[in-house]
Amino acid sequence: MSVTMLREGEREASAQELAASSSLPVPRKRTQASKTASRLLTILAPVLLGVALLGGWYLSTTRGLVATYELPPPSDVWTSLWDGLTSGLFLHMAWVTIQESLGGFLLAVMIALPVGFGLAKWRLFAATVYPYLAAGQAIPAIVIAPFLVVWMGYGMGPTVVLCFLVVLFPMIIMTALGFQTLDPVLVDAARVEGASFWPMLTRIEFPLALPAIMAAVRTGLTLSVVGALVGEFVTSTDQGLGALVQIAKNQYDVPLMFATVLILAVLAAIFYGITWGLTRLAEAVYM
Repeated sequence: MSVTMLREGEREASAQELAASSSLPVPRKRTQASKTASRLLTILAPVLLGVALLGGWYLSTTRGLVATYELPPPSDVWTSLWDGLTSGLFLHMAWVTIQESLGGFLLAVMIALPVGFGLAKWRLFAATVYPYLAAGQAIPAIVIAPFLVVWMGYGMGPTVVLCFLVVLFPMIIMTALGFQTLDPVLVDAARVEGASFWPMLTRIEFPLALPAIMAAVRTGLTLSVVGALVGEFVTSTDQGLGALVQIAKNQYDVPLMFATVLILAVLAAIFYGITWGLTRLAEAVYM
């Protein structure tokens, strides 16, 4: 028995009850034109907002409302962005940040999923571990970073560990919440059928908790970029996009700072797109 079979049984029972006891009118389906208009509005709204912000930025700099050393014009940022792309500077620095963020994220996934499951299923384990998790989360990552430098030295290692620590707690909590909020009707039905621990986990509990788990993965992968940047800031390394922002700041190169932030935004969008694709794939396999 799987979660799909249980849900199909529930749907059939609900449909029979509805047909027998209810005569409420069924709402009409939206027409294809209204669906298309809704999709266009969803796309156009953020585009129009971006155009408005870009226009305000351009007017404020060209008309002297803001000093160029505080807010450079879009043309200067574009020139700095193009130079960084053609020279390979952004590609090299972004690759370092990607390695750090993915390393910390994958390490967090391997620990967060089993720990989150344990917190949801075993009270003794939760009572033992959770206070330490909460205390660790209360300590800012920027305070932990100097200790990592002392213990591990400079380089990619302490940044990966710091990224792991930033990502770990939210992923554990969201995973635990996913297993704690399972539909009791489906779980009880599987137990009545005699499902043992492993079939229960793989065929019932994991598919039901999958939306929360994928939300944890999406949040963790996005936060991993933040963890990598914090590590690059604190460890005073000269590699990575965070280090590039520091270098540009020390040289008073504000256009380069803006261009680096744009690269970071693109990187975060790519990571989010990857997690969106993984979510759709997991839903197709398990749901």
